[in-house]
Amino acid sequence: MTPAALGPFLAFPPALRAAGFAAAPEQTQAFLAAVGLLGPRTIHDIRRAAHAVFGPGPDRQAEFDAVFDAVFLGRSLMAPAEGAPEELPQARDAEGFELQPEAEEEDPSGADATTAERLFARQIGVGDEAGALRAFARALPRALPKRRSRRMMTGKGRLADPRRAFREMLRRDGEITRLPMRRRRMRQRRVLMLIDVSGSMKAGTEGALRLAHALVQGGERVEAFTVGTRLTRVTRALRHRDRAAALQLASGLVADWDGGTRLGEALAVFLSVPRFASFARGALVVVVSDGLERGGPEALTAAMARMRGLARSVLWLSPLAADPAYRPETGAMRAILPMLDRLGDGTAAPAIAREILAFARGARFGGARA
Repeated sequence: MTPAALGPFLAFPPALRAAGFAAAPEQTQAFLAAVGLLGPRTIHDIRRAAHAVFGPGPDRQAEFDAVFDAVFLGRSLMAPAEGAPEELPQARDAEGFELQPEAEEEDPSGADATTAERLFARQIGVGDEAGALRAFARALPRALPKRRSRRMMTGKGRLADPRRAFREMLRRDGEITRLPMRRRRMRQRRVLMLIDVSGSMKAGTEGALRLAHALVQGGERVEAFTVGTRLTRVTRALRHRDRAAALQLASGLVADWDGGTRLGEALAVFLSVPRFASFARGALVVVVSDGLERGGPEALTAAMARMRGLARSVLWLSPLAADPAYRPETGAMRAILPMLDRLGDGTAAPAIAREILAFARGARFGGARA
């Protein structure tokens, strides 16, 4: 294996120990040897080797698999919910047995915000916005705001370049006619995109994910996460140039499609991981969400206050804001409104693209709050 490929295998035992499982160094060596003997063709072969070597008890297999998925698949950190989860009513027949819904029945989610968690996979189509998304990706390098990096480059600037000056003196027997100058290299600011995949956003999540793929492809430094009842990083999946393959990988990572809404808790989980929190530092943060969430506004307000302190600019795009007369009505949205640089239209991928480009160009020329 290459050093990069070994990363998840070496990170797995410490993650197990952090979760309360026994993972001795001898077991780590046996795990690597078992994977080599299996010659794994799929992730299921690696999972079987992990089960065989580390041997989780029957009562902890689900927790063991969650740690495995987090390390090897980058899947889902669950956001804690305050209070007991909602009980979903079960249909029963005449004898009192629960009736399971058929696969072809209409999905009832998508109306209200809830804390209930629903886990299933979704197949995301390529969509019909290909032309608009390609134009969006081409416009990003010039539109996205930039910052001065620590690296230097030759050119007109205020700083002298001593190395070039000494080389010039050696070529000219100690004489120098013009003092070479240098300046800081410009680098694109990081863009952090957070996509709400809860039930109330069901109509727009697929378009937002397609837009995120175009953003990752066109931007220099872009991170993408989905938030709902869980927090899932989908950046690596969206780096695939083929849109269909990228969306298929991303849809497989996200487990909480069209479920409940725990925006405040999910953002708190994001900010509690130092590596994730560093993605927001000095970044343009784009949140695609309607902000509908049950419970008090305290969790979301606290998370957004910290996010505001890290980020350069915060753009919140809501499908409810398509109406120019829209004013936030929920307590959480009213509380965080002063922390936002703009509340814009998040109806569909073309609208999100227009909002990001317009805001980014304004931020580049000083339109966003510093």
